[in-house]
Amino acid sequence: MGTVVSSMQKPMMYVNMDSSQAQFVRQTIADNKVVIFSKTYCPYCSMAKEQFRKLNVQMTVIELDLRNDADDIQAVLGELTGARTVPRCFINGKFVGGGTDVKRLYEQGILQRYFQ
Repeated sequence: MGTVVSSMQKPMMYVNMDSSQAQFVRQTIADNKVVIFSKTYCPYCSMAKEQFRKLNVQMTVIELDLRNDADDIQAVLGELTGARTVPRCFINGKFVGGGTDVKRLYEQGILQRYFQ
């Protein structure tokens, strides 16, 4: 039997989807064919970027570890995609997944179809 503390839910974090960070995220996704929200040191982010490089596809990469508002942007991405982790990859305004998802799409020949 668990303790009272272990059965308590985490408090919901409020994310202001009207904030300047939310507007930045939505506008960046809308204005660019490929957007990757990334961190420079993340191996999964490197994995995702590599798949687009193999296809010579121009991508807009937002390196969150170089920004002061990274936590706010990750909170917005969490609301939009269901997770705050990076990378968060978008094609034509649609969330397509993280690093392993994009690699799988490439290996299955699906990623290439977006750019034919």
